[in-house]
Amino acid sequence: MSKTIELGVQGMTCASCVGRVERGLNKVEGVEQASVNLATERATVTYDPEQTGPQALIAKVKDVGYEPVVGEIELGVQGMTCASCVSRVERALRKVDGVLDASVNLATERAHVRYLPSSVSPGQLKAAVVGAGYTVLEGQTGVDRSDQEREAREQEVRGLRRAVTFSALFAVPLLILAMLPMLWAPFEMWLHERIPMAALNWIMLLLAAPVQFGPGLRFYRLGWTSLRHRSPDMNSLVMIGTSAAFFYSLVATVAPQVFPEGTAHVYYEASAVVITLILLGKYFEAIAKGRSSEAMKKLLSLQAKTARAVRAGQELELPVDEVLIGDLISVRPGEKVPVDGEVVSGNSFVDESMITGEPIPVSKQGGAAVVGGTLNQNGAFQFRATRVGADTALAQIIKLVESAQGSKPPIQGLADRVVSVFVPIVLGIAALTFLIWLFVGGQQALSFALVNTVAVLIIACPCAMGLATPTSIMVGTGKAAELGVLFRNGAALEGLQGVNVVAVDKTGTLTKGRPELTDLVTAPGFDRAEVLGLVAAAEEQSEHPIARAIVDAARKEGVPVFLPESFEAVPGYGLEARVQGPLVQVGADRYMERLGLNVTPFGAQASRLGDEGKSPLYAAIDGQLAAVIAVADPIKEGSPEAVRALHRQGLKVAMITGDNARTANAIARQLGIDEVLAEVLPGGKSDAVKELQGKGQKVAFVGDGINDAPALAQADVGLAIGTGTDVAVETADVILMSGDLRGVPNAYALSRATLRNIRLNLFWAFAYNVVLIPVAAGVLYPAFGWLLSPVLAAAAMGFSSVFVLTNALRLRGFRPPVRPDPVPVAAPARVARA
Repeated sequence: MSKTIELGVQGMTCASCVGRVERGLNKVEGVEQASVNLATERATVTYDPEQTGPQALIAKVKDVGYEPVVGEIELGVQGMTCASCVSRVERALRKVDGVLDASVNLATERAHVRYLPSSVSPGQLKAAVVGAGYTVLEGQTGVDRSDQEREAREQEVRGLRRAVTFSALFAVPLLILAMLPMLWAPFEMWLHERIPMAALNWIMLLLAAPVQFGPGLRFYRLGWTSLRHRSPDMNSLVMIGTSAAFFYSLVATVAPQVFPEGTAHVYYEASAVVITLILLGKYFEAIAKGRSSEAMKKLLSLQAKTARAVRAGQELELPVDEVLIGDLISVRPGEKVPVDGEVVSGNSFVDESMITGEPIPVSKQGGAAVVGGTLNQNGAFQFRATRVGADTALAQIIKLVESAQGSKPPIQGLADRVVSVFVPIVLGIAALTFLIWLFVGGQQALSFALVNTVAVLIIACPCAMGLATPTSIMVGTGKAAELGVLFRNGAALEGLQGVNVVAVDKTGTLTKGRPELTDLVTAPGFDRAEVLGLVAAAEEQSEHPIARAIVDAARKEGVPVFLPESFEAVPGYGLEARVQGPLVQVGADRYMERLGLNVTPFGAQASRLGDEGKSPLYAAIDGQLAAVIAVADPIKEGSPEAVRALHRQGLKVAMITGDNARTANAIARQLGIDEVLAEVLPGGKSDAVKELQGKGQKVAFVGDGINDAPALAQADVGLAIGTGTDVAVETADVILMSGDLRGVPNAYALSRATLRNIRLNLFWAFAYNVVLIPVAAGVLYPAFGWLLSPVLAAAAMGFSSVFVLTNALRLRGFRPPVRPDPVPVAAPARVARA
């Protein structure tokens, strides 16, 4: 029963390291022998799988201080039709020695596998999927993968269209021959006068057989595979149900004498029309699934396919996958930037809205960073590639969205547990239905037993249950990406809608994160521009943030800033400088008092600034009080609207900041924030989040994603608000690609909408089966004389899956409660793409 695996181990440098790893592994309960090779950096471990497994071995390697080598791979899996298929593929992959975990998503038709590369190869993983009865789609990354998956999806749709068309050509006349006589007596008389019943049965057999063993073969192939693996699924149910109807009818046609007189009925229309309707449902389902991945297609379409690299003095057009770090890349007007890099020469405006959400193109000159996938406007430039392939910002955004789309939120656990036992229970109900009707059905017992059993098998297909959650997650996270919101996984999407407090970091989140000149009020007789120029010149030599803010404001307003002729700092008070003749003195009120100047004329302004949490500075020119000045970290344009939107959504807003209480409370008053935790040390933000959680509240923390990492980790849901280009280093559960706080209420609203959508899907999927299985079994027949035809059961089964998919697609129409205001600046004309 022992198993042996090889485990890659990184970080070993000598024999002592080898000994430490061996001793650690040998101490794990269930390990029979562990041998470590320093040259190959591998550990060979023989263990009892009843007592331990690869996860425990990996944990022990980490525990003794080394890094186990773990690989991850995404496999496209075709042929899955319901949640049972998902479970079977996951089990097949997990049975492979060296596989740590496998997660399969029905909506995206992808399997994510964590494995030990030293013990198992991707080829073995693909073989396991094929052995379980499914097809592996080759090609896993980039645009090529997108093209392959799109072609595979289109091929699946074309194949289903052909199958439905072929089946319908036989099933429609079969349905007319079988059902129309029962509905219209004149037609029944006309038909039976011309065609004897025995001959009519043979005609219906000839119409049903091509459907049963043509398009219907797929259900036999997949159904037998699932039965062989002791994991029956939807295909098994369809196979058993239609086969029962077809072969019962075949016996009634070929040897009617084996049945009592008048009971040799045929149900060819049940088998052929059921197969046709199920295929029709699968056809609509495939089309809807394709639509549900539109957001991912849009993201993938943003990637450039080629790049113009300058090598050895020549410009070469290369596939973007062949670009190397350090390559010099040329970008012409209207072209996409192929990879991330830094501008070397030239200048242009680049539309970065797909990354930042900012609608105004950004000026790019020497030294500026450019992001792959963004659109160059009306200039040309060359840049040096700094990040290529999977390391680019766009590639990482795509990876995050794919990861979220393929993940399972906690709510999926209920569906998984039900589905794991659902099909065996259905088979039991079908068998019980058959036996009961066989005993209580009277002269038509066998017919009743057959029809009702087939109806139970057909209507109970668990497709809707398998699609209920992943399709909503897929569409919801895709819509979120369009709005500049990236959910790392389904748990984050589910968790966000459950919070009741949003704690917000101040600097860089509520505010711009850099000081700006906010107020400059001059005394009578002084010109504002002249005062600003003199004060900026006096501050020009200083590197203090306040000084830089004043200098930047002057330059932004086009005021000339001259170098001071003399400059002297006055410790504890301010500074003094002579600029183009006038003597300029800048400092706090105590400096003005020292100079013998009365600041009372600015009393009203100083009081207002104090209420706003700003500390006023004063400027004197040639011994006269000239102006009161305030420099502060201004509130972002969208912050007040974001806080109001969160209040409308019923959420409480708290602010966590290291600023003094006076400044923090002033900002809180302006924004209407409910609770302030001020003077918090940089390392204490996570404790502040704990304090809020200690009051029994679920807390979402919003920060910049880097400095606030401990608080983001402590919160029930962490939201990083940043520039999008830093997405690779963010540690939050949710990433807001733009710097606009209005993304928070949008993310919360989308989370609630998605969870409502999932709950409705799950309710429909469960209720559909709970209500209709008893109806199909015939419980209403004794009281009302109602039986559910297998044909109607097949139509209802297909409708349930299409309903779930269509309901999920409604999320594509989600409208965010808050839309960022367009910046009122004329953008450069957009140039047509080359």
